[in-house]
Amino acid sequence: MTTLPLRLGLTLWSHSAWQPFFYGKGTQSSDRLAKYAEVFHTVEGNTTFYASPSASTVRNWRDATPDEFRFTFKLPKFITHEQQLRGCQQALHDFLTLMAPLHEKIGQWTLQLPAQFSPNEFATLQQFCRLFPAELPLGIEVRHPAFFRKGPEEIALNQWLMAEQYDRIIMDSRPVFSVPPTNDILVEAQKKKPQVPVHALATANHPMIRFIGLPSVDDNLTFFQPWLKKLPQWISEGKHPYLMIHTADNHYAPQLAQSLYQQLADIVTLPPLASFPATQGQHQISMF
Repeated sequence: MTTLPLRLGLTLWSHSAWQPFFYGKGTQSSDRLAKYAEVFHTVEGNTTFYASPSASTVRNWRDATPDEFRFTFKLPKFITHEQQLRGCQQALHDFLTLMAPLHEKIGQWTLQLPAQFSPNEFATLQQFCRLFPAELPLGIEVRHPAFFRKGPEEIALNQWLMAEQYDRIIMDSRPVFSVPPTNDILVEAQKKKPQVPVHALATANHPMIRFIGLPSVDDNLTFFQPWLKKLPQWISEGKHPYLMIHTADNHYAPQLAQSLYQQLADIVTLPPLASFPATQGQHQISMF
């Protein structure tokens, strides 16, 4: 199997707003993952953060995607946010056992920590990660401000991530915070998304960027310019980044991802994206 230089994905694979322009009329909700995987190389697995799927659902996800597709499932919030990594060895074991049919399709497991998880808990993070199977790839997203001040706390975190070969997940929420919250969607997005500095550092071989864009492509161009330099640099160094595209409501996230990927493809050699299933065999119409 050929290793992709970069994997492009969205925060979810099932969205009713995508029915007319992405999946195509008549597509059943149970077929959306398969349609999504025809175009994108990966997906954020937010669903496992909120609830564990059934065993049959895990098998269905495996069977709906090609061998080269990769999930980046989040660890359950019970582990990361409620227990904050304490006393959850059995919960971790049960979750990974449930997800075993998909282990070969995991790009990285995502450990997203709450904003209150401070450097004072760094030893807890290290202890928890020793419980995590060494053969499974892990990405870690921190949100406490002290991990972004370039001081001893952040230096210690980054050095440890590099030593253990854990990827530090990079949140780029600049676009969504660049405009006033003039509607309920933006209010909710600015309430939920962290506004943290962007530290474009690859601590392992699969750096993940979560780019929280605005619906219009043009409104994101200035914010995406640094990634048009950093991503090709990482690729030239032999790294294989993940680029996850969000918008406030994700209604037009597929088109935004498609446009940003094309800008990258103008700079670095990337395989072409397939056209959206709804438009295969015909000229694709822009939604912008």
